[in-house]
Amino acid sequence: MMDENVIHLTRYFPHSPARIWVALTEPVHIAKWWVAGDIRPVAGHRFTLDMGAWGQQACEVLAVEPEKMIAYAFAPETLNTTITWRLEAEGNGTRLSLEHRGFDLNSPLGKKAFDGMKNGWPAVLARIDLAIGTV
Repeated sequence: MMDENVIHLTRYFPHSPARIWVALTEPVHIAKWWVAGDIRPVAGHRFTLDMGAWGQQACEVLAVEPEKMIAYAFAPETLNTTITWRLEAEGNGTRLSLEHRGFDLNSPLGKKAFDGMKNGWPAVLARIDLAIGTV
């Protein structure tokens, strides 16, 4: 059974896990498909993501398995959610899974963020291909 306050998405990309990893973890590349931010794949690294109208959102890397998984706290002082990316080699490409969990659906902000991100994440994932060509 799926938690109702968790966004799960999976998408196949015809690129190696190494190339997808770079798109997810290097600031110059993540800015091409999602938002600008000073992310680094190092547990404990604190960074911000520029979410436009949502402002600068604080994040902290919680766990890293190079080319396999990165998890980070997203907006811990406001939304208090966690984003986890998992990469799995599949054929000549990579199965990329996103899990965005921890939304408080009983708060207006949590519900608004959940609804917006549930609708927005599919388009964001589709844009990863924009960054791959430059990796």
